[in-house]
Amino acid sequence: MATKIDKIFDSFTKESIFKNKFILQTNYTPETIPHRDEQIKQIASILAPCLRLEKTSNLFLYGKTGSGKTLSIQYIKNQLLKRAKKRNIPLKIEYINCKLRKIADTEYRIIAELIRKLGEKVPATGLPTEQIYAKFIEILEREKQMLILVLDEVDQAVHKIGDSFLYNLTRINSELNKTQISIVGVSNDLRFLENIDPRVRSSLGEEEIVFPPYNALQLQDILKKRANLSFKKRRIASGVIEKCSALAAREHGDARRALDLLRIAAELAERDGKKKVTLDYIDKANHKIERDKILDVIETEPKQFQLTLLAIIHLSEKKTKKIFTGDVYSVYQNLCKQIGYEVLTQRRISDIIAEFDMLGIINAKVISKGRYGRTREIKLAIPEPLIEKAKNILDESLFK
Repeated sequence: MATKIDKIFDSFTKESIFKNKFILQTNYTPETIPHRDEQIKQIASILAPCLRLEKTSNLFLYGKTGSGKTLSIQYIKNQLLKRAKKRNIPLKIEYINCKLRKIADTEYRIIAELIRKLGEKVPATGLPTEQIYAKFIEILEREKQMLILVLDEVDQAVHKIGDSFLYNLTRINSELNKTQISIVGVSNDLRFLENIDPRVRSSLGEEEIVFPPYNALQLQDILKKRANLSFKKRRIASGVIEKCSALAAREHGDARRALDLLRIAAELAERDGKKKVTLDYIDKANHKIERDKILDVIETEPKQFQLTLLAIIHLSEKKTKKIFTGDVYSVYQNLCKQIGYEVLTQRRISDIIAEFDMLGIINAKVISKGRYGRTREIKLAIPEPLIEKAKNILDESLFK
């Protein structure tokens, strides 16, 4: 065993396919962002008044995953902060990823994270929400400044905790004399603002920019630029970039997926001791990403979604009969009572089941029962090897 491990370690201490792997990772911000000039100019125009310490319009960026929303706002953030530093302008731009459970699963934690970003200490839990807001306002009022809050994947936080925290953040300006706050929301859900409280919508929806998906040629251009910086010469076989681009274009023009495909394919090739990324490794990487994506969705879904999925898994393990919406709802109700969660209506659970069907986690076939209405026949679509991992994720989230 030791000899085999030594061989693995030796292969990785020798020559690598990569020149700089970080350039293919999602947290890398390139110096230029291809095919997003128009959107970047719009963002810059909307946020530019902050350099005069004027409150800018609240802004929402929409688009599918991997369409350049986060990259573009991070680019503008860096440019604004550079300019502010040169001119000694008291501008702060704070970024929060609302998909992270430990930061954005309660209103308290979101405000606590903002306080920490502003350099103050605050307990992760324990204080009344009103007190944490009072602390936030007190910090903001210590000096004249402009604060822009970037809430990435803001729709995820609203799914988890409701939209009242957005309303509260917009109303804070009325309590401030020295500081003004503007919000930049980033969302994958194009209908996000349509589904929130009209009061919140009226206080937020001032400017919107939609990011269209990249097409296959644009993705090729992005990949070639990154690959030239990431890989040593002649380490990518002919057709690899084109295949990555075609697969990602099929997935709503997702540049993030294209970059992940190329990086993971190269990692798999290195593990096999290859000196070049070939087409077959793109297929292997695609299979691995599909598998990991299912578990990622399960982990980040709101609790009510997780409870519904756990009910489906419990029923599918019995394998004694077909599973219908009513069966899922009965088990879901029992799980809610077991852990003290609010029970949603059967209609809402039916909507959640439809969303799981759309995500490919289940297959749901609508069946007519004549005058008794319609129901769905449900089959779990999670691959057998992943079911145990999925259950562990759900148990960890719901019962601990």
